[in-house]
Amino acid sequence: MLSAHKYFIAKFKHYHLSFKNALQGISIALSTQQNFKVHLFISAIILIFGFLLKISRIEMLLIVICIAFGLGAEMINTAIEAMTDLITSEWKKEAKIAKDISAGMVLVVATGTLIIGLYIFFPRLYQIFVNNL
Repeated sequence: MLSAHKYFIAKFKHYHLSFKNALQGISIALSTQQNFKVHLFISAIILIFGFLLKISRIEMLLIVICIAFGLGAEMINTAIEAMTDLITSEWKKEAKIAKDISAGMVLVVATGTLIIGLYIFFPRLYQIFVNNL
């Protein structure tokens, strides 16, 4: 039976390796996926707008959740495409379905995020433009 100390060290090493692998996955997405970079850039701009327009904490949290879902969906899409390419290099209907559905997932998340963003930002931007005319 492992002592509590050895058990803790073994668990810590396991979690450290998992965290290191997760960071490596983010690094790979950043270095190889143009869409991930675009999502990250737009996300940074939206966060800056959020601070400048002084949106509420709840609205900012909602924006952050949307950003996390969008980036996560982009990473899942990339993983599905990579696995599909690993499984077969030939054109197959099933591979196309897997890739199309995973790309559709990103589109659904992006559309939902756009709707939420418009709901939060449009009234503020409208008020700014109307008051300055």
